Amino acid sequence: MTSKYPTQFDVKAKIAQLFIYPIKSCGAIELKEAVLTDTGLDLDRAWMVVDENGVFLTQREEPRMALIQPSLVYAGTSLAELVLYASGMAALHLPLTAGYLSEAHAIKVRVWDDQVPAFDMGDAAGKWLTEFLGNSLGPLRLVRFDDNHHRPSNAKWTQGLPSRNQFSDGFPVLVASTASLDELNARLQAKGEAAVDMRRFRANVVLGQDAQSHPLNAHDEDRIGTLTCHTEHEPVQLTPVKPCPRCPIPNIDPDTGMSTPAVSDALQAYRQDPRVNGAITFGMNAIALEGVGQTLRQGQRVSASWLF
Repeated sequence: MTSKYPTQFDVKAKIAQLFIYPIKSCGAIELKEAVLTDTGLDLDRAWMVVDENGVFLTQREEPRMALIQPSLVYAGTSLAELVLYASGMAALHLPLTAGYLSEAHAIKVRVWDDQVPAFDMGDAAGKWLTEFLGNSLGPLRLVRFDDNHHRPSNAKWTQGLPSRNQFSDGFPVLVASTASLDELNARLQAKGEAAVDMRRFRANVVLGQDAQSHPLNAHDEDRIGTLTCHTEHEPVQLTPVKPCPRCPIPNIDPDTGMSTPAVSDALQAYRQDPRVNGAITFGMNAIALEGVGQTLRQGQRVSASWLF
């Protein structure tokens, strides 16, 4: 029987890092393994901070969001708590027991041009966020995406293939590579600037070298077709569909919340992409073709062929 998965590849890599960002624009959680769902890695961008009008808030408006570190607490295999940490603040514990959303207040919120249903996580979360981030934007709230809602990716870029998101900017998975970061850091250090890490680029799947005989070069993720991730069971197939244009967020140090233009300046010199009208890009937005429900793990092999 002929396999529906390709057996010959031009590029061989491995999963070097996996990240989720449970609260949009807040701190990252690096994982050893993550389940792929139809909206991306499980619990990625499942929560979001909104202002009093229900409009989403990111580091673009409030860089100190980078200093909010979420943690997911499990009881056995069940998610039990979302905990928020920030300097100078008492940890906020939000119970996520079975059925907690049935008691939450349902509201409508806006993320970019999409108005979507969500659930308010309560007054304690709102007061904690407002105290830490300040009230210049009015009282803030934390909301949870309504899993029953279908928020599609842009069909122009997916070429009509179905793909869903929660509170991501527009696509379920962002793929980048250690080689691309190494290239940027070499350019930064040549200018006397400090190296940066992948958290600034908010990638989900970070590709690294699999073998010296198949070197992964900077921005190879721009030039390849469907990625086949060789899981223990059914392979996962991720298709890059759109280069990721970069706003000022990569300029923000995730450890200090301070912003300098060094990263944008360096990228401007070599990463203007005609596919997105000359915007500077880093990483590729991707959608899942196969393997929803499978587990991605650090160290798993990833294969792909050049896209011509």
